[in-house]
Amino acid sequence: MRKMMPIGPLMIEHRLIEKMIAVMKKNLTAIEEHSYIVPGFIETTVDFTRTYADRCHHGKEEDILFRELKKKTLTAQHRKTMEELIEEHVWARKTIKALLEAYTHSQQGNAESLSDVAAHPKALVYFYPQHIEKEDRHFFRPVMEYFTPAERDALLEEGFELDRKLIHEKYETISKTRKKCLYSDCSLLSS
Repeated sequence: MRKMMPIGPLMIEHRLIEKMIAVMKKNLTAIEEHSYIVPGFIETTVDFTRTYADRCHHGKEEDILFRELKKKTLTAQHRKTMEELIEEHVWARKTIKALLEAYTHSQQGNAESLSDVAAHPKALVYFYPQHIEKEDRHFFRPVMEYFTPAERDALLEEGFELDRKLIHEKYETISKTRKKCLYSDCSLLSS
């Protein structure tokens, strides 16, 4: 029985990212056409992008696959593509940070920030399909040739280990950073 390649989980994760992009497109309509932010849309977009797309997915790419590829003698094209992908990940992080800042300003009554609140998810909706295509069709499969079967197995297992730890890491971080009550009125908890 043939074992899954280490790019298998990455490509499966791409399918979920594509589903979230479709959800983002629908919610953008409410912002653009009605100047209305669907409750929870921005928070969900930021959480999904930071936790799943960046920490989980890009984490496997950068901290595992790309780390090991940097040890190999890559063709000039593969090295260039990998560097482009890393730059694109940085751009996505900056875009999410800018989205959160714009949203915070809009919640504080800055009406001009609403166009920024729509612009950043719109940029992500445009970005991710192209980014995913570059990885799926032009990078992932060819770079597997740089690895032995044993190295591929090790990459796959390291990715599974990251997945196992991720949920614990996320909520450990939340518990450490949330020193005050999560409710606006903490007295509700004492009854």
